[in-house]
Amino acid sequence: MQLTAKPSLNNALLISVRTPEFRGAEAEESLAELARLVTTLGFKVVGTQSQNQSSTKRVNVLGLGKLAEIAQLTGNKGIIEAAEEEEELDYDQDFSTIPSDDLPLACADIVVFDCDLSPSQLRNVENQLGVEVFDRTGVIIEIFSRHARTKTAKLQVEIARLNYVAPRLRETSTGDKEHQMGKGAGETTLELNRRNVRDQLAELKRQLVSVQEEMKGRRTQRSEHFCVALVGYTNAGKSSMMRAITGSEVEGENKLFATLDTTVRALFPVTHPRILVSDTVGFIKKLPHDLVASFHSTLAEAHDASLLLYVVDASDPSFRKQLDVVNEVLEEVGVEGSKKLLILNKSDQLTAEQQAELMVEFPDAMLTSARDPKDVAKLHEYIVGIAEQEMIEEEIIIPYTAKGIVGEIRNSMSVTKEEYEFDHIKLTVRSSAIDLARLKKRMLEK
Repeated sequence: MQLTAKPSLNNALLISVRTPEFRGAEAEESLAELARLVTTLGFKVVGTQSQNQSSTKRVNVLGLGKLAEIAQLTGNKGIIEAAEEEEELDYDQDFSTIPSDDLPLACADIVVFDCDLSPSQLRNVENQLGVEVFDRTGVIIEIFSRHARTKTAKLQVEIARLNYVAPRLRETSTGDKEHQMGKGAGETTLELNRRNVRDQLAELKRQLVSVQEEMKGRRTQRSEHFCVALVGYTNAGKSSMMRAITGSEVEGENKLFATLDTTVRALFPVTHPRILVSDTVGFIKKLPHDLVASFHSTLAEAHDASLLLYVVDASDPSFRKQLDVVNEVLEEVGVEGSKKLLILNKSDQLTAEQQAELMVEFPDAMLTSARDPKDVAKLHEYIVGIAEQEMIEEEIIIPYTAKGIVGEIRNSMSVTKEEYEFDHIKLTVRSSAIDLARLKKRMLEK
């Protein structure tokens, strides 16, 4: 089950099911976000439809009237069957149908729901509409599948995808002969497909454990450095900020989930000792649980960081809710206790009045634009200042006979004072306790 844009299949109709717990501005924002998700996959959103329901857990997720209306917009390719009487009585209780957008008939090739659908709900709606139907989780997983680049990300996403696909597998017929083979043969083929998925999952999990051990080893090596992690909602500008403060060519696109793989670079201009910066996967509302679980190892970069930079798109009116989502996900993966700084990014898209209001609301935050060199320099200075607070200052006596030690110190530590004596050099350095202990051990061995 994959969502693939084709030349002749590019039009998507979005469906919002409003419930007493999910309606109003929240539902509108979520639907707008779904439109951006679908657009990221290369589809054109040709319209939206909405309906109030008591719950999204009903056997028929939409009422018959609304299904018939949507069927016209998808070419009447399916079969709208009458619902059982007990189900029909409960449709739209105490709610009225939200007016539909005006759309030309038969313009939609796929239908995407802004909620999660059970396998039976998905099958029912596809049969009734006669087109491919996807839910929000299916779309997010497909985006993750397309954007994964490294082996780790690919393994993590494929595990989440197979967990999603497994309960939605159903028998497909390739012809009348196969169709006539009977129920038993169909069940056998279906069971075989499910067994294949289980086998694939087991193998992928084995591979992921091996890769995660390698990642853990690299994180252990980096733990000797002061590490900064950029976290935030998808498309908040983390990759642009990463590129600005490290001088690296990190991919940055105006798309949701443009970055899935953790990238680690040194802060630029380079400091002594080096400060490492990592860009993590973006978050989103209703992030599928399997994806959160799969990306635990990637989000460990945030867990191990000395400083977290919470990057938000300050020009987005919904950034406060997005920040809540980031906090919830980080709490779920056990990130707590680290120093934090809220970065109100994309300030160049705000008026002076809006900037002033934000600084009153968030007095401890930093208002920045990744495009403004002055803002980037200010953030660089802040990071260096926080890193220096964790350093230890100490005097080191280095005999002239100790070759190579001075060069090592200059590469890995901050030298604040130098004094040349008759038989030694006295250096005052600032560095981490780990680096100082390693240096002293080396000097004893010489």
